[in-house]
Amino acid sequence: MARTRSLGRAISRVIGRDKKDDHDAVDVPKRRRPTALARRQRVHQMTQDVPDMTEDVPDMAEDAPEMTGDVQGDDGAEGSHADDAEGFSGGPRDPSVLTSFADHVAHAVWSGHVTLIGRPVPEIEGLVGATGLSPLIGCSVVTGDPGLIFAFVERWHSETSTLHLPIGELTLTLDDVSSLLHLPITGAFHNFHALSADKAIFLLTELLEVSAEEARAEIARSRGAYVRLGWVRDIYEMRCQARQWIIAARAYLLHLVGCTLFANKSATYVHVVHLDAFRDLSQSGGYTWGVATLVHMYDQLDETSRTTT
Repeated sequence: MARTRSLGRAISRVIGRDKKDDHDAVDVPKRRRPTALARRQRVHQMTQDVPDMTEDVPDMAEDAPEMTGDVQGDDGAEGSHADDAEGFSGGPRDPSVLTSFADHVAHAVWSGHVTLIGRPVPEIEGLVGATGLSPLIGCSVVTGDPGLIFAFVERWHSETSTLHLPIGELTLTLDDVSSLLHLPITGAFHNFHALSADKAIFLLTELLEVSAEEARAEIARSRGAYVRLGWVRDIYEMRCQARQWIIAARAYLLHLVGCTLFANKSATYVHVVHLDAFRDLSQSGGYTWGVATLVHMYDQLDETSRTTT
């Protein structure tokens, strides 16, 4: 694994043990915000340091958006003008820097396509707590570090179910699930069977009490036995308003596991099959959720570690 001085300096600064290194001071340039002004200044520096690249530099400068002056935002940082018309609400104001941000899960959250329910209403806290899934309330797929996850995926080997790290081989066990997520690892197993579209519609109408037309439209939208997390959230809010607490608890729990234990790469949909585990909430707490989590994670790591995924 390659070592970088900048990473070590960053870590040492966080823990308050920064040691000055003359070589680092020379090799590592001062970090600046990726604004158009900063890019033009870097291009100007390149023209001075590398004369034989002069012909290519103007093309790089022409690609940068024009700025009439040094724009400072409320925080005093260059290029963070609060009145910019372009950009994303709650996200980067300069789309030319983060060109793929439109497909980022954070954009989906800010635009309302993916929203988190938060803590359950007091009337169903007991029902949710009895399932053993309450520790997941503070977790979410959008709070993870995608770069860190991908780093582990690249080091996963399905033949041995281990992570090959510089420190040696590492495996994830039920004890890790219990210690980190505080989920039960003993109890009964719940069998999840493959669902057809008709079976998924039946589960939605039976357990969430939505109309067959609404369930059919939602299933057709996802082209499979999946429903949108935002749609499940709306069902939860409507059932809370109608004081239908059992149904509200089912919708809440389906949304919860869809954002955490059984999250997929869409970060938008949850499989309807998990709803069957909340048919009888008095029995849901007896399931080995920790085992299901570990098995699901192993399957997903095996899938994502393939080049075809």
